[in-house]
Amino acid sequence: MDIPVEDYPMLRLIGSCNGFIGLMSNIYDINTSVYISNPLLGEYFKLKLPELEKSVCHVVYGFCFSEVSGKYKLVRSVTRRFAGRREVSELEVYTLRVDEKWRNLGQVPYPVWQDFGQVCVNGALHWMDPVDKDSIYSFDIETEKLKSVRGPPGLVFPFKYLAQAESQRSTCAPSCLTLIELGNCLCLTDDSGSIYGHIDIWWMKEYGIAESWTKVRILTCLGPAGFGLDICFQKYLPILIWKDREILMQGKKGSQLLSYNPKDMTFTMIPISRGIGTVATGYLPSFYTLKTLEGDNFQVSNVYQNES
Repeated sequence: MDIPVEDYPMLRLIGSCNGFIGLMSNIYDINTSVYISNPLLGEYFKLKLPELEKSVCHVVYGFCFSEVSGKYKLVRSVTRRFAGRREVSELEVYTLRVDEKWRNLGQVPYPVWQDFGQVCVNGALHWMDPVDKDSIYSFDIETEKLKSVRGPPGLVFPFKYLAQAESQRSTCAPSCLTLIELGNCLCLTDDSGSIYGHIDIWWMKEYGIAESWTKVRILTCLGPAGFGLDICFQKYLPILIWKDREILMQGKKGSQLLSYNPKDMTFTMIPISRGIGTVATGYLPSFYTLKTLEGDNFQVSNVYQNES
């Protein structure tokens, strides 16, 4: 779907809920906006965001939905830096059709750095501490409470990444570990073994139960010979599970899509058009209009309205 936004040729996905998607432009521009869209109907509307204070050094947005109250919310983690003080990170929430301004929920133990709205499980958004890998945080969309979720017990990963993150005060997690959602389960991928031809996926089979974490290893080295070494030893990120239980995976370089069959451990290349973006995500279409979010009198735009 094309949103006619001349000033922002690149938009970032911040969440997908009930067939609606949230996109946003450059977060550090004075004209930063969030676009909520229904790609199936071609509808969208724009929400202008308040200008960020000079003390803000990092901000990440998410778009989410509460199944309990039926409300749609925008959530953001704002990190501010003050002279002579440590950085302070806080959560702020804006409920569509309810709030007139952003509400500050207080400080968080560690800021969100990437993809705030992409890991939604059990009615909560999740993110991971980039240094302490045992710490996974969750934000309950309905109660707006912050909790922690225990990571896989005994998880082993390259400690050299930790030392590097500490020494350089890195603001992002080591690239070998990524928090994701698969089949409505909280999962953690570890691609540190990609150089040896495998990727590990940790599944939390029972949400909130640390002992339910189960590791599944995918042997990418068993890929068809025609894929070449570039395929077999590239880093992949699982995206979704098909109805037949195959796992759709995207190369972290964004240039390849593969479908993995866990029963016979085979791979199928998914053809994609040239020029595809670097991020793929699951999407469930809906015929609900965007007026569901803001009311029948709310004005929405349509990319198809000028077509003959």
